[in-house]
Amino acid sequence: MKQTLSILNRYWGYTAFRPVQEEIIDAVLAGEDVLALLPTGGGKSICFQVPAMAREGICIVVTPLIALMKDQVEQLTKRGIKAEAVFSGMSKKEIDIKLDNCIYGGVKFLYVSPERLQTDIFLERLKKMQVALLAVDEAHCISQWGYDFRPSYLRISDVRELIPDVNVVALTATATPEVRDDIQDKLLFVKKNVFQKSFARDNLSYAVRKVEGKEKKLLEIVRNVPGSAIIYTRTRKSTKEIAALLLKNGFSADFYHAGLPHEDRVAKQENWIRNKRRIMVATNAFGMGIDKPDVRLVVHMDLPQDLESYYQEAGRAGRDERKAFAVVIYESVDIDDLRNRVQQQYPSINYMKKVYQCMANYYKMAVGSGMGQSFDFEIQDFSDNYKLDHIEVYYALKKLEEEELIQFNESFYNPSQLHMAVDNKALYEFQIANAKFDYFIKMLLRVYGGELFNNFVKVSEAQLAKMLETTETEIVKALEKLGEYGIVNYDRKKEKPQVVFTVPRQDANNLALNKVRLAQRESNAKQKMEAIIAYVTHEKACRTRLILDYFGETSYDSCGICDVCVSLKHNKKDHDIDQYHLQARHLLGEQPLTMEELMDNINPKNRDAFLEVMREMVDAGEVSYDDQWRLVLVISQ
Repeated sequence: MKQTLSILNRYWGYTAFRPVQEEIIDAVLAGEDVLALLPTGGGKSICFQVPAMAREGICIVVTPLIALMKDQVEQLTKRGIKAEAVFSGMSKKEIDIKLDNCIYGGVKFLYVSPERLQTDIFLERLKKMQVALLAVDEAHCISQWGYDFRPSYLRISDVRELIPDVNVVALTATATPEVRDDIQDKLLFVKKNVFQKSFARDNLSYAVRKVEGKEKKLLEIVRNVPGSAIIYTRTRKSTKEIAALLLKNGFSADFYHAGLPHEDRVAKQENWIRNKRRIMVATNAFGMGIDKPDVRLVVHMDLPQDLESYYQEAGRAGRDERKAFAVVIYESVDIDDLRNRVQQQYPSINYMKKVYQCMANYYKMAVGSGMGQSFDFEIQDFSDNYKLDHIEVYYALKKLEEEELIQFNESFYNPSQLHMAVDNKALYEFQIANAKFDYFIKMLLRVYGGELFNNFVKVSEAQLAKMLETTETEIVKALEKLGEYGIVNYDRKKEKPQVVFTVPRQDANNLALNKVRLAQRESNAKQKMEAIIAYVTHEKACRTRLILDYFGETSYDSCGICDVCVSLKHNKKDHDIDQYHLQARHLLGEQPLTMEELMDNINPKNRDAFLEVMREMVDAGEVSYDDQWRLVLVISQ
């Protein structure tokens, strides 16, 4: 068996690669710089994980997504592969130990956030690592023309110069032609080298519904499309409201957003993955990194900001390659709302300076202090304290993050972690001298083992409290006391949003803001916004072709399954359409019927065409649903 296929089978349990994966892996192992464009669910991580396993040394993976970073480290660890992650918000001691393990501890993958790349501690340790491969995930972030530009990505080229013999694999799900060229230039590719799986999804039917009354249309769609579903909405409040609407109408549903406690998010996500809940109503914080192949429906209740994010979110449907649907529901007012929202996302320079100064005051930070410090951040409390609008504050923080003055993590969760700061001999001597801690320390060693001496280990205060028949508060006090004695390094869990000052606190009046770049980014965002508006308002072009054109992929074939293509098919089959229409009117004139009952009676040759006829009849007010979700013929006066 080929080595790479053997690795795939041994660690991931697959017997074959997906399309394009093997070609990418072969090119990486041949020492080429590679840009891999694979759609959501296309198996991007395999493209660097397998070749890294085939080489001696460590693979450094640059990614901006802390939640995804943690998830991949956990998944690799479960497969028996040693992996670590380093990101803002971790203590200096924890970073120190993890980087040491990457040199001496047999770690195979190091996930690192881009802002950590240029820190002295990272660069010094990098020189001592045997680096096998450099992987850059979410590579579109390096391009100013990308939809999620991060200036810190530009410094990856400096890292490449320190490891000149190591090739790079850059990965992204979405990139226009100019972004592809920019990625390869910025990452110092020796030669252009793009591997791309088509952006077309043969099994995914895109549709747009312009309506008056989005909730009614949503109920109709989820009733007509069985199976697991995600409903995306923009605000946290609306996730709860729409989930309540679905529950009231008999659907199994739940809601999810970044403001929920970590335990609640995990529980909700697991219930949905295991199909204990059919529908998840969520903000776009949900779905990234989740491997659930049987999602049949993704609905957007608000207009996405750009086609890149829409394509990724819609692409979470139908990963099992069975028929699935991606639907945008909108009202006329939503287009004006989107334009206003994009405008709001680019606050004035003076407003950004004001928010920055308020933060410095909030945390009582002097100019020149605070670099690398992480703080709990409650945006509502902060906004109320300084009489600011919390939505405007949110967008100012995102821009300050883009300018790399801070890092703002909305859904940050880090469990409590513990590390023995002394060796066995010193610990034993401490236990002899401090008998009251002896049993507690023995319990720690029994539960968490010798790894406590080598690395930071996740600990549960609740579990320890149960074992010792005490309270979590007492466990925290004991661990903090051991920390004061210098026996342990104890990082207590964090689950509130975090603000990290990535550079020393600046004088707000002289804040280093790139005005030209901010203006260019605003112009770029508005162009992308107009592209999504053109997508939803177009009534004649195949939806898939519109998406392919946007990403620079030429196609002369229509998909045949989007709402536009289905409508065009109907126009070519007027006889069938007329027959479905007449049969439906006749049967519903006799009695109300559910969609399933109506379909059983008519037994249409073309099920999709029939459903489209019924949709048009509902939209035209020719038929309606009663309170038992039966179709009723509307008798005109």
